[in-house]
Amino acid sequence: MNSEYKYSGEELVLFQHAKRWKKYFSKQIKPHIKGKVLEAGAGSGNNTAILNDGSVPAWLLLEPDKHMAALLERDVQQKNYPSNCRAKNGTIYDIEHIFDTIIYIDVLEHIEADAEEMKRAASLLNKGGRIIVLSPAFQSLYSPFDKAIGHYRRYNKRMLNEITPSGVNMISCRYYDSIGYFASLMNKLILKQKMPGMSQVLLWDRCMVPVSTITDKLFFHKFGKSIIAVWQK
Repeated sequence: MNSEYKYSGEELVLFQHAKRWKKYFSKQIKPHIKGKVLEAGAGSGNNTAILNDGSVPAWLLLEPDKHMAALLERDVQQKNYPSNCRAKNGTIYDIEHIFDTIIYIDVLEHIEADAEEMKRAASLLNKGGRIIVLSPAFQSLYSPFDKAIGHYRRYNKRMLNEITPSGVNMISCRYYDSIGYFASLMNKLILKQKMPGMSQVLLWDRCMVPVSTITDKLFFHKFGKSIIAVWQK
C-alpha cells in the first residue's frame, strides 16, 4: 500500500452490518490490546468503534486512502470515537513513533509486500508489544470476491509463520468461522460472486457466525474462513 492507495470500499459498507462477526472476533483480539495503539488500514473506522473502548492512552487510525482518511479525521473531530483517537493519511512507512500494539484487521492481505510490512511493524514496537492480524484464511478459498476487492492472498498458519520478522515471536494463531469456511467454499466452487448481496451477509452473520462460535471449539480451531494471529516482541 502507499499513500495514494484507493479502493471503492463497497465491502466495508456491506460488512459493517456483520455485527455478530465483529463481536466474535473482537472478543479474541481485545485481550491483546494495550498501551499506544496503531490501527493500520483503519478504513471506515467500523472496527475501531468495536475494539477501542477508550481505555488505552492513544489510538492512531492510519489509512492510506486519502478520502477515507479525511472521513476518519472528520469523525475524530466530531468525537464519534473515544477521545484517545487521532487519524492520519499514510502507511506504516510514514510513521516514526513507537507503539505497544499494531493491528491489521482484514488489511495484510491487501499488501503485496507483506513480509516487508511486518518487518516495519516490528521495528515500531516497544519491547513486549504485539502485532495482531486478522485475515481471510486458506488460499484454496481464493475467489472472484477476493480478486475484486484487491486481496493478494489468503493466509494459513505456515504462510504467517514465514513472514514473521526477527525479534518477534508468534504467541497465538487460530482459525475462526468454521461454518463460514463452507460458505466461502460454495462461493468459490458454485456461486463465483465478486460481491455478496446484503441478504447473504446478514444470513451469514445472523445464522452461521453464532454456530461457528460453537463449532470452532468443537473442531479445535483447525480450519475457518478467517485466521487471527498475534506476535510479541
